[in-house]
Amino acid sequence: MSTFNSFLDDTRTVLEGFADTASDFVTPTVRLGVTGLSRAGKTVFISALVHNLVKGGRLPVFSAAADGRIGRAYLQPQPDDDVPRFDYETHIKTLVERRLWPDSTHQVSELRLTIEYESASFLQRKLGRGKLHLDIVDYPGEWLLDLPLLNQSFRQFSDDALARARRHPEQAQRFLTLLNDTDPIASEDTAEQAAGELAQAFTEYLRNCREDETALSMLPPGRFLMPGDMAGSPALTFAPLDLEKTTAKPRNGSLHAMMERRYEAYRKHVIKPFFQNHFARLDRQIVLVDALQALNAGPDAIDDLNTALGQILNAFRPGKSSWLFSILSRRIDRILFAATKADHLHSDDHDRLEALLRRLVDKAITRAEFAGASVDVLALASVRATRQASVNHEGTTIPALLGTPLPGENLDGTCFDGEEEAAVFPGDFPENPEDLFSDNDEPHNVGLKFIRFRPPKLERTAEGLTLSLPHIRLDRALEFLLGDKLA
Repeated sequence: MSTFNSFLDDTRTVLEGFADTASDFVTPTVRLGVTGLSRAGKTVFISALVHNLVKGGRLPVFSAAADGRIGRAYLQPQPDDDVPRFDYETHIKTLVERRLWPDSTHQVSELRLTIEYESASFLQRKLGRGKLHLDIVDYPGEWLLDLPLLNQSFRQFSDDALARARRHPEQAQRFLTLLNDTDPIASEDTAEQAAGELAQAFTEYLRNCREDETALSMLPPGRFLMPGDMAGSPALTFAPLDLEKTTAKPRNGSLHAMMERRYEAYRKHVIKPFFQNHFARLDRQIVLVDALQALNAGPDAIDDLNTALGQILNAFRPGKSSWLFSILSRRIDRILFAATKADHLHSDDHDRLEALLRRLVDKAITRAEFAGASVDVLALASVRATRQASVNHEGTTIPALLGTPLPGENLDGTCFDGEEEAAVFPGDFPENPEDLFSDNDEPHNVGLKFIRFRPPKLERTAEGLTLSLPHIRLDRALEFLLGDKLA
C-alpha cells in the first residue's frame, strides 16, 4: 500500500509540474522559497525585497535595476487560491509608519510580484519587453525540519528526539520525568490521559528550546508550536517514547501503537501536503540565519545551529534546472544562505560573519553543488536599522553603531524609551570561525552585546520624495536569485 501511495504522490507531482511548465510558456515564473530559523527575519526580508523593487530602491549590485532595465514591478493576485496571501501592506505600514518590526511567520503564505524588464541582449530587446512572475512562498523554518520525518519510523524519531532532549535536561525536565513513569505497552484505553500529558509536556519542551537562546531553537515536529486549526487533534497529540529496551513491534491496543499511529497521521496529513503543495514546487531558495544569536550564546549553540542547518539542506532537492526536470520533478537550482542582522556589526566584521556561516553550511554546499545547484553565502540586513560611527572612549577611538533602540531595551543599566538614538559598540568578532565550535581545543566565548533597534526613518529627497527601505546587500541577494532570469 505504501508503494502505491508513493506512486500516486509522484504522479501528482508530475501533473503539477506539467501545469507549472505550461504556465511558464506564457509568462516565465520563478517560485522563490523563503525560510529560516526562528526570529531570522523572513517577513522583513520579503517586505524589503518587494518594497525596493516596487519603489525603485537603491540596488547597485542588482544589474537589471542598476542598468535601468526594469520598467516596473507590481503586485498581482497569487496563483494559488488556497494559500493565504502574504500581508505585504500591513507589514510595510508597521515598518515605515510605526517603525516596528512585523510579526513572525506562523503559516505558509504567498505573494506574486510581476517584473517588466528589458533584456540585456540586443536581439531579445527587439522582441519586446520581457515579463517575469516572482512567486514568493514564505513558510516557517520549523516546518522544514519536519521533512526528514517522511523517511523516519516512529522508533527512529523517538530515539533522535530523546537524545536531543537529554542534552537539554533543564528545558525537557517535565517531559523526561513524565516519560520515565510511562509504560509504552500500557493499554491505550487507560493511557489517553497519559498521551495528552506527554504531548503537552513535549510541546512545552519544544517551546522552551525556542525561547532559550542557549538551546536549539528548531526541533521537529514543527507544527506543535504552530498548530492552527489542528490544535488538539490526535495527529498533534503524540510524543516520542523510550523504546530502547523494547525491540518488539507495538502490541495492538497499547500506548506505543497509539503514539505510532498518530505519528503516521502527522506525516500523512501535515508533512506530505506541505511537501507536495509547496516545497516540491520551488525553483530557488533563500535560508535566513540569525547566526549572531547563536554566536552570543556560545559554542554549544553554534553546534546546535550547525546540526539544524545540515538537516535543512538534507530536505532540499537541489539540481540543475531544465525544462524536463520542471515537468518530472522540479529542482532548486539556486540556494542562498544569508546571515541576517549584519547591521548589528561593523562592516569590517561582515566578512567574518560570512565565513562563520560558510563554515556552518560547508557540507551542504558541497552536496548541493555536486547535484548541479549554485550556492552562495552572504551577510545581509534586509532593513538597515543602524549607521556606522566612531566614538571616543577614554582617549581611544572605537567603531560604533548608531541607531534608535526599541522601547524597553537595556544596555549597561540604561533603559531606552524608543525615541533617543544611542551609540553602541557590539564587541569584537573572532577572526577564525573554527575557534567558535565546541570541538576546538579552546572554544571561544564571544562577549558580543546586541540590542534591538527600531526600523529607520525613511529619508526624503530634495524634491520631497520618500526613499525606499535602506539595506545591506539586499541587491546582492537579488542578483544571485534573479539576475540570470532578467538578463
